[in-house]
Amino acid sequence: MESAASPICLRPPPKELLRRMFDAAIASAQPAVCIPPHLPDAPRGRTIIVGAGKASAAMARAVENTWQGPLSGLVVTRYGYGVPCNQVEIVEAAHPVPDAAGMRAAQRILQLVDNLHEDDLVLCLISGGGSALMPLPAGGLTLEMKQDVSRALLASGATISEMNCVRRHLSAIKGGRLGAACYPAQVVALLISDVPGDRPVDIASGPTVPDPSTSADALAIVRRYGIEAPRPVLELLEGGGAESIKPGDARMGRASVRTIATPQMALEAAAGVARAAGVAAHILSNAIEGEAREVGKVLAAVAQQVAARDQPVSSPCILLSGGETTVTVRGSGRGGRNVEFLLSLAIALDGQPRIHALAGDTDGVDGQEEIAGAYVSPDSLARARSLGLKPKDMLDCNDAHPFFTALGDSVITGPTLTNVNDFRAILIEDGR
Repeated sequence: MESAASPICLRPPPKELLRRMFDAAIASAQPAVCIPPHLPDAPRGRTIIVGAGKASAAMARAVENTWQGPLSGLVVTRYGYGVPCNQVEIVEAAHPVPDAAGMRAAQRILQLVDNLHEDDLVLCLISGGGSALMPLPAGGLTLEMKQDVSRALLASGATISEMNCVRRHLSAIKGGRLGAACYPAQVVALLISDVPGDRPVDIASGPTVPDPSTSADALAIVRRYGIEAPRPVLELLEGGGAESIKPGDARMGRASVRTIATPQMALEAAAGVARAAGVAAHILSNAIEGEAREVGKVLAAVAQQVAARDQPVSSPCILLSGGETTVTVRGSGRGGRNVEFLLSLAIALDGQPRIHALAGDTDGVDGQEEIAGAYVSPDSLARARSLGLKPKDMLDCNDAHPFFTALGDSVITGPTLTNVNDFRAILIEDGR
C-alpha cells in the first residue's frame, strides 16, 4: 500500500513572505495576546491604571476586557494610537518630540497616584514611546527646554540607552519617580520592550524602576554628543539636583515589573512563518545597535557570504535581527533608521541577485514618517536609477524614505498599537 504523499510547501514570493513575517512579529506583541497571562490578582482596595507609550491604549483595553472588578485611570499614547476604553481615560500626545498634551497627562497621572493606600494596586502599562509621551520637566525646566534637548538627541546619533539616561535626569516622573509617588500602594508595571537588552530602566525611561545612573552620567552624554542644551538644563545636571530614584529606596519596595513582550519573541514568531514556508530562519541578534548605514554594510557582507559560499549558513535562508540603530542626521532628509539601513544595504549589495530584504519599525513609524519601513529587491537600484534617483546622494542626505516611496516599496501598516523595536529580515534564495 502506497503511503500518502507529503504535502508540497508552496513558498510565496519573496516580498510577500517577508511581509508575512513582519506582520507575524507585530501580531505576537499585540496587548490582547500579551496582557492576560501577566495580570496580578485583584487587590483589596482600588485598582488604578496609568501608563504611557504607543501600545498603552491597546494595553488598557486588554486589561479592561480581562479584569474582574472596577478600574479607573489614565494612559497617554501617540496621536492616532488611541482605542476606545470604558473605564480608563485615553489621552493622545506627540512623539518623538513631546508636547503640552503629554505634559498635562503626566501631571494628571501623578495626581491619580497621590494619597494611595497599601491595599491599592497601580497597574502601570508601559511601552515604547513613553519617554516622549510623558514629558514632565524637572523643577526649574520648561517643556520648551525638554523639546530642544529631545530634538538634539534624536539627531545626534546617541543610543536609545544614552537618550533615556538624559531624559530620566530631566524628568519629574521618569527614573523611578512615578513608582515612588505610588507608595505605599502595590505597583505592577507591565512592559512591552522596545529597547536592546530589554532593561526596564530604559523602557520609557523607567518610570517605576530604580535607576543606577547619575546626573554626572547624563551630563557626560550631553557633552559627548555636543548637545547645545539650555543653561538651566546644564546647571541642573552639573549641580546633581536631578537625581533619579536609586536602588534600595524604600519607596520602591512594593514595585515590580513584568516584561510581557520583547523583540526576541517577535523575531521568533517571524522565524516560525519562514520555517512554515520551507525556509530556514536564523536570528542573528535581537539587540543590534549602531549607525543604521553601517549595520546595512555589515549585514550586506554577511548575506553575500551566505549567497556565495554557504557560510556561516546555507541558502535558502532568512537572516533575522532586531534592536535599535541610530541615524546621525547630517543632510536635509528626515532620517528613518530602517529605510537608511535598507538603502545602505542595497548600495552595498549593488544588485546582487537572490537577495531580498525588508526592514521596519514594529510601531508603524520609521523616523518622522507614517511609514513603517521598506522592501529591497535585487533590481531596486536599477529601477531607482531609471527614475533619475541617485541612491548614494540620497543616503548622504539621510533621505531614504523618498527613495522607496518612488519605487512603490514602502511598507505601510498604519498604527500597530504595539512596539517591539526594529525588524530586519534578509532572504537569500537558493543559488543551485
